[in-house]
Amino acid sequence: MRNSYKPENYNSVSPYFVVNGAQRFIDLLKSIFGAEELRRYDNTDRSIMHAEVRIDDSVIMVGDASAQYPANSLLTHIYVPDVDVVFRNAMEAGCESLDTPSKKEGDPDKRGSFKDFSGNTWSIATQVSPQ
Repeated sequence: MRNSYKPENYNSVSPYFVVNGAQRFIDLLKSIFGAEELRRYDNTDRSIMHAEVRIDDSVIMVGDASAQYPANSLLTHIYVPDVDVVFRNAMEAGCESLDTPSKKEGDPDKRGSFKDFSGNTWSIATQVSPQ
């Protein structure tokens, strides 16, 4: 039976990025993570009022900043199939390196992090050994 309180195949919690340059942000997510745009609603001035993109099994919401909703910046963690490939995609897309992917003793994950043009920090990881 389908849950009627949310769209099918949506997670219950979604980060909401309000940025200056929502289309650029969506394009960035597509180039780094292979994100898929799901839904989109534009304002009359062609700015993005609300958009939803899927990264793997999660939905991220995006909108252009406005006087009512100023830009925010978040720290978001994402597990990815290959942290090195995703980090390289981010660097090629012009993101700022914060921490080159590495495996630290006692951590089952290989982790890295970067900052996007809008000031959001992305922590990415791939589990390389079972816990």
